[in-house]
Amino acid sequence: MTAALSAHIVVRRRAFVVDVGFDVAPGETLAIMGRSGAGKSTLLQVLAGLQPLDAGEVSLDDRVLDRAAAPRVRTAPMHRGIVLLDQDARLFPHLSVRENVAFGPRAAGVDRGTARDRAEEWLARVGLPGTGERPPATLSGGEQQRVAVARALAARPRAVLLDEPLVALDPVTAAEIRAMLREALSGVTAVAVTHDAVDAAALADRLLIIEEGRATQGGAVADVLRAPATDVAARIAGLERLVGRAARGGWTSDAVRLESSDAASRSLATNEGRPMAAVFRASDVRIGGAAVNAWSARVERLEPTPSGVRVVTSRGAAEVEPVDASGLRRDDDVMLSIAPDRVRFVPAS
Repeated sequence: MTAALSAHIVVRRRAFVVDVGFDVAPGETLAIMGRSGAGKSTLLQVLAGLQPLDAGEVSLDDRVLDRAAAPRVRTAPMHRGIVLLDQDARLFPHLSVRENVAFGPRAAGVDRGTARDRAEEWLARVGLPGTGERPPATLSGGEQQRVAVARALAARPRAVLLDEPLVALDPVTAAEIRAMLREALSGVTAVAVTHDAVDAAALADRLLIIEEGRATQGGAVADVLRAPATDVAARIAGLERLVGRAARGGWTSDAVRLESSDAASRSLATNEGRPMAAVFRASDVRIGGAAVNAWSARVERLEPTPSGVRVVTSRGAAEVEPVDASGLRRDDDVMLSIAPDRVRFVPAS
């Protein structure tokens, strides 16, 4: 893969050392996900030139931007050919919407008329034609974020960094901005930090999972979400993950045996004794025994959800109707079951 953006980032933090390397191809979007505090924002801060390296190197289009051993010159992200877009639109309140979007091109030396024309073009592309004369304060939060996207991309950056740009928006507005971003980022090299797997699936080509400063899994977004290699990756994908081993064509752990009707899972399970994980959605788990794929567990807590109750146990979780969780209490023993066509097996280290 020819890389537009190449980075090996090493930053010493109080709790651990962030040590992550990755390449991003021209026009590709890489999503970075992980738990809070895992080091995701540190990576973006280094890429933006706002955090020094303790070791490693960052290059963009074959030009070295940062090298740990070299004297560091602090520059704004824009002057590195990079724009950083986060959840705060940070529009200039004293400038009109049009002048906000034209700011980047003007800072790059584009003449006023061309910059204003480019601003109008981008305002139309983000769904805000005819708003150029308005002050930013007259726009909704979602509209301001659209302007922020237009301002970032009107500068024609060599790379775009997205730091949770949708997290402060309501679900409906976030979905609209997400769709707009997907179109606007077409052909743009980008790195997106997010906590939402929907963002990764909608915006990114590849996904990198970060845990305590280390990359634990990477690949095509769909591949990572389908076969999470760690518990953190499974939570991100919205899956339960139980680690065991292959035995007699199925999965087993602590006298619990599960079968899968998935062909790839059955093939994997023929490797007797191989470590593997059973992955499934909590919404596919039922409370109560069955002829196959049933196991006992202890209730750890009950969590209300928009559609019912999430019963978290010592061996996975079940999302059920309230009536199915009626009478359950913490430390109760419960039988769980899942249909073979609702569980898959994936390799586990």
